[in-house]
Order: sequence, then C-alpha cells, then structure tokens
Amino acid sequence: MKFTIKEQRKLTSTVYFMRLEGDTTGISKTGQFVQIQLPGFYLRRPISINDWTCGENGTLDLIYKVVGHGTEAMKLLPDGTELDLLIGLGNGYNIDGDEKKPLLIGGGVGVPPLYALCKALIAQGKQPSVVLGFNTASEVFWKDEFEALGVPVTVTTADGTMGVKGFVTSAMDGDFDYVYTCGPEPMFKAVYKVLDEKGISGQFSFEERMACGFGVCMGCSCKTKYGNKRICKDGPVLVKEEIIW
Repeated sequence: MKFTIKEQRKLTSTVYFMRLEGDTTGISKTGQFVQIQLPGFYLRRPISINDWTCGENGTLDLIYKVVGHGTEAMKLLPDGTELDLLIGLGNGYNIDGDEKKPLLIGGGVGVPPLYALCKALIAQGKQPSVVLGFNTASEVFWKDEFEALGVPVTVTTADGTMGVKGFVTSAMDGDFDYVYTCGPEPMFKAVYKVLDEKGISGQFSFEERMACGFGVCMGCSCKTKYGNKRICKDGPVLVKEEIIW
C-alpha cells in the first residue's frame, strides 16, 4: 500500500517522528505495527504505530530510532517521498477488560505505541497513568504529548537527570489495576516481577527482529506457556500469563 511522507522531524539525537498520508483503514487496534519498504533495501523495517486517523486519505504517525543503515536512510527521506507499507500488522492491545486504572509503561522506543493506546483507554472512560523510562534527560520524548491528554505522567531516568532516578519499576508504586507495556526485554522482566508480587496482570508488546512481518517466515517465533508463537502475527502483544522467561 502506497503512503506519502508529509512530515519528518527530529525528537532527540537518534529518534525521529514521521507523518505519512494514505489508506489507513487496515489499522484496527492500538499496538499494531507497519512494515516499511525503503528504497535500496531488501528487507522491510517494522515500526510501531504511534497514532493514526482512519480513512482512505488518513494520516499515519510513526516514531523510530536510528539504529542501522535502514533507519539512517529513512531519516533522510524528503517530504513527498512515496513508500510501500504493509499496515495493520500484529494483534495489538486488547482493551476490552474491566480494569479502571491501567498503568502504561514505555521504555525508550517502546513509548510510541502507548500514545494511541492511552487515547483509546481515555475514550472508554478509564483512568490511565503513564510511566516513561529513559537512560538520561536528553533521550526523553513525547512527555508533553501524553500530558496534553490530561493523564498523570512520570518520567524515570537511569542517571537521575530528569524525573525519578532509576528504572520504570521505581515508579510502579501508585494505584493501578493492570499494566500495558512496551520496551526492551530486561525492562519487561523487571516489570513482570513487580506485577507478580502485586498479583496484577498485564500485556507486554515485544520488540523483535523480523523479516516478513505476517507470520510466514517463522523468523520471530518464541516459546510461550501455550506453545510457540510468532511475534509478528500472534504478537507483538502477549499477556503476562503466557510469557516464559
């Protein structure tokens, strides 16, 4: 599916925001992702969806980190560039539960998909709060955008240069009854341990290297308590009760 770049801007030294325009009717849930075909590169790049407006001429917001040759080239693409995208991939977050005060926890580039999720939870009349974890103040992004939604936002930095000093688990002492999270696996393990101690469940959106993005190549399979699952197709969101560390 063809999309056109409408805007690119730098959020931090390595993180960029991209807005595209195209047919977004294939997106059905928060927490899904897209696969972008970049000029000159064979494998597509999976990027989580930050936000979107639905329609044949909708907008699609992506936030990505420059980590290799593909994303390095991606940041240089000018407005007006047409890109081929596979959209609406993955299972996304299930927000049909009866939780009233969910806690959203994002680590680094795990932050973007939580934004549309937060908006969806607010629309349901729930009262989400947000914890954003980074290494240092210069890496912090999207804090103001979450605060503009009217939800409590806590920033943690490993070096203490902004917000609470420490990791996201340092801010998990509030009143919440469920967790939605996205970020690196070491953070997941720490969050999982806290949830175990509190007897609270949650959903974890995994970041994984993948090729096809829709479950054919089996390159992103992982073991769960209910058998092998493909992160791109059966995930990226897994519920706490099925995760094996």
